[in-house]
Amino acid sequence: MAEGEKRRGLSKSCALLIVIAGIERYAFKGVASNLVTYLTDVAKMSNSRAATTVNTWSGFTFMLPLFSAPFADSYWDRFITILASSSLYFVGLVGLTYTAFDGSRSTKTISLYFLYTSLSLVALGLGVLNPSLQAFGADQLDHDLDHDHEPSSQVKSNRKSQFFQWWYFGVCAGSLLGVTVMAYIQDTFGWVLGFAIPTASMLLLILLFLCGCGVYVYADPGPDLRAKPFQRILEFIKGEVSRTSKITLVNDHDLNAMELELQVKPLCNCSNTASTTTSNTLADKKSCNKDCFSVLETIKLLLRLLPIWTMLLTFAVIFQQPATFFTKQGMAMKRNIGPNFKIPPATLQSTITLSIILLMPLYDKVLIPMAKKISKNEKGIPVMERMGIGMFLSIVAIVIAALVERKRLMISKKMIKTSPNSSDPLSIFWLLPQYVLLGVSDIFTVVGMQEFFYSEVPVRMRTMGFALYTSVFGVGSFVSAALISVIESYTRSRGEKHNWFAVDMSEARLDYYYWLLALTSAISFLMYIVICKHFKSSSSGDDQ
Repeated sequence: MAEGEKRRGLSKSCALLIVIAGIERYAFKGVASNLVTYLTDVAKMSNSRAATTVNTWSGFTFMLPLFSAPFADSYWDRFITILASSSLYFVGLVGLTYTAFDGSRSTKTISLYFLYTSLSLVALGLGVLNPSLQAFGADQLDHDLDHDHEPSSQVKSNRKSQFFQWWYFGVCAGSLLGVTVMAYIQDTFGWVLGFAIPTASMLLLILLFLCGCGVYVYADPGPDLRAKPFQRILEFIKGEVSRTSKITLVNDHDLNAMELELQVKPLCNCSNTASTTTSNTLADKKSCNKDCFSVLETIKLLLRLLPIWTMLLTFAVIFQQPATFFTKQGMAMKRNIGPNFKIPPATLQSTITLSIILLMPLYDKVLIPMAKKISKNEKGIPVMERMGIGMFLSIVAIVIAALVERKRLMISKKMIKTSPNSSDPLSIFWLLPQYVLLGVSDIFTVVGMQEFFYSEVPVRMRTMGFALYTSVFGVGSFVSAALISVIESYTRSRGEKHNWFAVDMSEARLDYYYWLLALTSAISFLMYIVICKHFKSSSSGDDQ
């Protein structure tokens, strides 16, 4: 890869990592999109328990990057991290495939312990893999930008947007194949083959990643603490504690404490020996103050992102519905196409991805250029406004979901039920508008979130930036699971007929749940608007 070469598109390493990200999404969606059906039909869980299990598992999957990112940024080599985590991911999928195989041979219920262990390994592997893979891709992008002969900041901004759009396109393409192909295979040919194919895909991912060793750019983290931002934060906190202890001892006039005071290591290593010159002393103090200031700025930066991060949680809760209650909703509707074919409910999730793939060029080639001319802004629509538009569209989507569910229930109550969960005459295609709107909201919010957290953290905390993005969906999953548990506990106490998540879908009141989500999301959206007016963006172009 010649450094002087002018690149118009993405480099080979970026393109390869985008393909790898697509394969990972294919494997994940091939399991996650229909997992609620596997848990109810094979593991014999109730609707609420299956939804809570899926939400909790998703929560751990998306939350783990927040805990693994400090180690990935400060201590772990990204290449080795990706290789190790993808291998763990593969082992978890092998275990999940075995549970399906064991369930197909025996009439008794599969081992939940082994099932949970396999899902935990998948969550652990994915939780470390995703942010590391994105950060590794960003390293390749940074290398391309640093060696690009185009000095314009607008060109660099466009290249960044191009990378994130293609990354998201690759993720969506993998998700589309995972949802459509795997849901059909699982419903038609069984769960053993349905889980074995994603397992084989992960093995292919590992092999492809190893094949790219010769084209990757490996970032040099540097030998000092400035290459380890989280270690710097810990050192700073320890220093503050030491300094506080020192002052307390002096105020107590304790002679023994005075001796200890002399032994306390200063917050910054600015002490001088007798042989140190005055000029060196001043230089050390300047370096010390700069380092401490940088640590404080890093902590402040993370805290200032917290309000935005919090307001995005309601979007993440709505984001969980297609894989849980939207799928159960579809199972209770008319799914026939012709006399012999039934649409697997999980395949409707593909309309989210399909709408993203089809509308992304329209967004990029029509909407953004028009917005640039109208707003006179380089990006067309600023990142925070993009996220806000997506949040608003998600509220509209969940309102439509509530209206459709209300219509389904009204028709259901007019029919004579022969058995619980028998199909209603309302066609499953009534669910398409809510899926499509969620896909459009993803174009604005999810891509915007990736770019927002990428831009707002220091370069050497980039894995943490991507972890903040994924953790929104992790905490959102936990919030969704907790909400379901609390609502079910309260409504069931009033009788099974009042249970919002009853096993009999003619008795369940998912429409009430959707209206509750719409209300909380609307409140969160209004607070987001207020926060955005007072938020000032910071540049992470420099190595802070």
